[in-house]
Amino acid sequence: MDILHNLPEVKKPVEKKLSFGIKLKWTLIILTSFFVLANIPLYGLAASALSRFEYLAILLGTDFGSVISLGIGPIVLASLILQLLVGAQIIQIDTKTDEGKKQFQAMQKFLTLLFIIFEAIVYVLMRGLEALPGFEFLVIFQLFLGGLLIVFMDDVVQKWGFGSGTSLFIAAGIGWRLFAQLFQFIGQNGVIEPSGRVLVLVTSIIGGDTKGFALALFAILITTALFLLVVWAQSLKAEIPLSFDRVRGYGIRWPLQFFYTGVLPVILVSALAANLQLIASLIENWLGHATFLGGFSNGQPISGLAYWIHSTPILQEMITGGFRWVYALQAIGHLTFYIGFSILFAYFWMKTSNQDAASQAKNIIHSGLSIPGFRKDARILESILNRYITPLTIMGGAAIGLLASAADLLGALVGGTAILLAVMILYQLYQNIAQQHAVDINPALRGMFGV
Repeated sequence: MDILHNLPEVKKPVEKKLSFGIKLKWTLIILTSFFVLANIPLYGLAASALSRFEYLAILLGTDFGSVISLGIGPIVLASLILQLLVGAQIIQIDTKTDEGKKQFQAMQKFLTLLFIIFEAIVYVLMRGLEALPGFEFLVIFQLFLGGLLIVFMDDVVQKWGFGSGTSLFIAAGIGWRLFAQLFQFIGQNGVIEPSGRVLVLVTSIIGGDTKGFALALFAILITTALFLLVVWAQSLKAEIPLSFDRVRGYGIRWPLQFFYTGVLPVILVSALAANLQLIASLIENWLGHATFLGGFSNGQPISGLAYWIHSTPILQEMITGGFRWVYALQAIGHLTFYIGFSILFAYFWMKTSNQDAASQAKNIIHSGLSIPGFRKDARILESILNRYITPLTIMGGAAIGLLASAADLLGALVGGTAILLAVMILYQLYQNIAQQHAVDINPALRGMFGV
């Protein structure tokens, strides 16, 4: 299709390899632009029913009510759907070739533009972002422009900066909210008020407020413990010894991470839960009454499916004396939902994204490697890899679902999924920056890093 080859895009740099300084400059420019756009409100907006879905805003790298209210949602949705279609071979695209990569990227951008238009219309017409009478088209147009800006900013980061814009926006949003929850000193009414957990901790000690002290302390400790636990779990891996076919006596270890499919499964589960609440809320606003999907009061689910998969911070309720046994049943539903769907999504993603044993065996053989003591045969290699990949997929999916849901129930700041996501994104960004810096210092390392 001609339209796929004529979509607007950010021009690639003329230089084959950009320096560390140029990449850092453009990354900081885009990061600053993101924060500026997140603080520009939509003109003509009457109310934002989406503002209570703070968790969904974190995952989408946005702030509802701003011009970038759509966030990275259209990009992620288009990428996920296209990845699954290609992985399941419903759409035949060979992403290993340059032409295939260009076709995949063009289709992804085209789908993203369609989802930007679709989501902008749905948000306004279903009163998630309710416009003033007569301003509906103007609000939709602003959302469309904001979505386009996010797409081009992501393109700039990919071609001129470090990593990807989607990861950068998510990490920036999480860091911004985490900092605010720790050190916020302005209350909802605009007056100076020590609402950040660190400030509450200090004022509680001074005022002798044991309950406030306990709430702030446990929130900080649980968040810190989860952060350290995820950093440690990132280092867990199974290593398969491989040898080079043409160079005897030399070999490498093929690493298989414990979180084999990364944080993606729990992102999908969190997005599923958040979207379920979002859809239930929009339908309730539209119909004027609650449905089996859920009913809401003051932004919180009080009935239906949305309630039973929601997380009530049990530790906080125990400290404040508001604990009810229904919260324990709700916690079981929350844990079951997160762990079960994390395993399901992890296994499904492994099978459809060329991370299964058969695909890995082909990659190893094409790299000129084999397992010492075994005949170089894809079927033998696949059977050996299956002993590791399937258990790692299931255990990793269950573990990451348990970590995220338990953190939510214990009251971690910004939520368990957000912390998991931030740690993994920052870890990858650190590796990218450290590698680029090392290459700039010693260009001879280019061959080693493949850059």
